[in-house]
Amino acid sequence: MSSAVDYFVQEKIWFDKPRYDDAERHFYERINSTSHPAQELGANTILQDIARARENIQKSLAGVMVGDLRLALSKLECRVAVLEKSPSPAAAPVSAAPCTNGTSVQQQKTCPPVKDEDDDDDMDLFGSDEEEDAEAERIKEQRLKEYAEKKAKKPTLIAKSSILLDVKPWDDETDMAKLEECVRSVVADGLLWGQSKLVPVGYGIRKLQIQCVVEDDKVGTDLLEEEITKFEDFVQSVDVAAFNKI
Repeated sequence: MSSAVDYFVQEKIWFDKPRYDDAERHFYERINSTSHPAQELGANTILQDIARARENIQKSLAGVMVGDLRLALSKLECRVAVLEKSPSPAAAPVSAAPCTNGTSVQQQKTCPPVKDEDDDDDMDLFGSDEEEDAEAERIKEQRLKEYAEKKAKKPTLIAKSSILLDVKPWDDETDMAKLEECVRSVVADGLLWGQSKLVPVGYGIRKLQIQCVVEDDKVGTDLLEEEITKFEDFVQSVDVAAFNKI
C-alpha cells in the first residue's frame, strides 16, 4: 500500500481549481453587469460555453486519474499475488541432537536403523521360503506323476506297414510248398504273415508272392530279406514288390 500512497504524493493535482474557477466567473459577471444588455447576454453565453468546456475537461481528467489509479492498484495486486506464491523462507536449522547410534539429527536420514538383537533371534528369515519351495516341489512332482499316469493309460498309435514280397526259386524243380513253409517259419515280434500265391515267371518257373504286416519300429525289409535268404536251398532272391503305410 505504501507504493500507492507514493504514487498519489508524486502526482501534481490542482485540488483548489474549482474555487478559482468560481472566483473568475464572479469577476467576469460583475464586469459584464455594467455593460450593454446585449453584450451581457453574449458574454454570459460565452462564459457558459467556457464553463461547460471546463466541466468536460474536468470529467476527462477525472476519468484519466481513475484509469491511472486502477492501473496502479492492478500492479499492486499482481505484486501481492507474486509474493504469496513465492516459497517460504527456509526453516531454521534444527539443533544437532545425538542420534541413537551417535550421529546428529541432521544425519538421521543416513543413520542406519538400530537393530534389536531379541527380534533377530526370534525372526526366521529363510524358513518361510524353504517351506514354499518344498510345497512347490511337491506340487510339481504330483503333477508330473499324474501326467505320466494319464499318458500311460492313453493307447499309443503303432506305425505299421503292409509289405508284398516276391520270393524267387532257383528253378522250376524247386518245391514251392516247402519254400513257402520256410518263409512262414520266419517269426519276429511285430511280424504277421498274410495271404500268398504263386505267380508264373517264365520257362515253367513260378515265384512266391506273399504279403505281411509289420510294425515299423520292430521289423524292416532288410530283416525280412536277410532271414528269408538264409534258406538258400530254396530261395534265390527276395524283392519288395509293394510297400504301403497303414
